[in-house]
Amino acid sequence: MKLGHLLSGSEILGLVGELGAGKTCFVRGVAEGLEVSKNAWIRSPSFTLINEYEGRLPIYHIDLYRMGSREEIEGLNLREYLYGDGVSLVEWFEHLPAEEVDEYLELRMTHGGGNRRKLNFIAHGERYERLLAEFKVPRSRFKVKT
Repeated sequence: MKLGHLLSGSEILGLVGELGAGKTCFVRGVAEGLEVSKNAWIRSPSFTLINEYEGRLPIYHIDLYRMGSREEIEGLNLREYLYGDGVSLVEWFEHLPAEEVDEYLELRMTHGGGNRRKLNFIAHGERYERLLAEFKVPRSRFKVKT
């Protein structure tokens, strides 16, 4: 939720983690911070591929799990979302071709036992370094990739 409060638009958050790691749950928290209605049904877009939500900023919840080829991904016209005014939260971010985005915030999620999750934030670009500093993520839990 706190991260959602800090977002100002045009951010890309790349979510990486195995099935059940909590990616969609994380999106719900960001959506709450972006003032999406509590009545909104925030669910995994595994079959719809992209769900859009209205809040303080538009949210584009993208799921690339079922994308098998570069052509399928290109057919989604993701640049329209990734470089728009809203916030793009991309599940299975590792399926996105590397040259598609230069700067983004990567969030790696792993199971921590029971209902616990381990979150590692990796800033790709100065903008995201500043965002993490504002978010006050302890240095031991995030990395800066140059």
